[in-house]
Amino acid sequence: MGPLAGIRIIELAGIGPGPMAAMLLADMGATVLRIERKEPADLGVKRELKYNLLLRNRRSIALDLKNPRAIALVLRLLRKADALIEGFRPGVTERLGLGPQACLAENPRLVYGRVTGWGQDGPLARVAGHDINYIAVTGVLDAIGRAGQPPTPPLALVGDFGGGGPYLALGMLAAIIEARQSGQGQVVDAAVMDGVASMATAFFGLAASGSWRPERGTNILDSGAPFYDVYPCADGKWLSVGPIERRFHESLLRNLGLDDSAIQALGDHQDRSTWPRLRTVLREAFAQRGRDEWCARLAELDVCVAPVQTLADAAEHPQIKARETLLDIDGITQPAPAPRFSRTPNARPTAPQPPDPAALADWLDPDELAAFAGEC
Repeated sequence: MGPLAGIRIIELAGIGPGPMAAMLLADMGATVLRIERKEPADLGVKRELKYNLLLRNRRSIALDLKNPRAIALVLRLLRKADALIEGFRPGVTERLGLGPQACLAENPRLVYGRVTGWGQDGPLARVAGHDINYIAVTGVLDAIGRAGQPPTPPLALVGDFGGGGPYLALGMLAAIIEARQSGQGQVVDAAVMDGVASMATAFFGLAASGSWRPERGTNILDSGAPFYDVYPCADGKWLSVGPIERRFHESLLRNLGLDDSAIQALGDHQDRSTWPRLRTVLREAFAQRGRDEWCARLAELDVCVAPVQTLADAAEHPQIKARETLLDIDGITQPAPAPRFSRTPNARPTAPQPPDPAALADWLDPDELAAFAGEC
């Protein structure tokens, strides 16, 4: 099921953006075979396999990629693959014998997807780094945070899982489409740093125009504006507020109990000089009731208000429940595949599976299976 049914991908085990890209492609129906290490490696946050949700929807085998026969097996698998995903530092797969030249010689139509933090070239290409470092150099991390406070790391959503995995998946799909037209594969160089910069395109434009101040927490979308922020309610829970447009802003104020003369007295909400007074009005108003009371009153109005849910509570939100945005798979709550397709719907996710040599049956003929018996 899914629009990518029939697409076949080999994934060399890694962490962060590589597994994210593989999950996205597998969620949409691609057949992905993950090549795990024979011995556990010190990679990422340790947890039981069933909680490593980025590994869902695909089977795996375990190989020692320092063994020439294991390399020969991967090359043989690539004959039936549309693409390969690897997330090692530049030069590692070349030393293993699985670099682009070797793989494309085995399958000239292969799309070779590489994801790193810094990219395949440049002075930092071979230097260790993590998500926080890649977003730092783009200027994006400096822009995130409240006024007078240090830059705030935004989880890994901006870097690995924003500028990394999705951009690798997008690039690989574009290259797969092109390969079906040209008959030729190519290398997709997805750098988290590049993807983060791409995500920030609108903000680079705002900064160039003078519409975006360099000081954190002083702009419309960074908590500087009182009408785009979060507020504590009487029960200590939080409410997100974001009525940027005038009609939504004025509707919110009316539903908070202000009459037209009081709204007019607050002035133009886009005028920065009005922000301190407006923030006081909003803070005092939301402190009068509990969050759920405000949601019952405002959530279905055009006032751009929504509760700040915890990860544990998110599945109970009525919109999340209606769309089944979060699913229970074997007792673990996790996001459903996205986006959705009308004619070729995505299948319900399957839980992460341990390595199993039987996974090769989908890739190799019986005689080939016999030839490589014992490698995994």
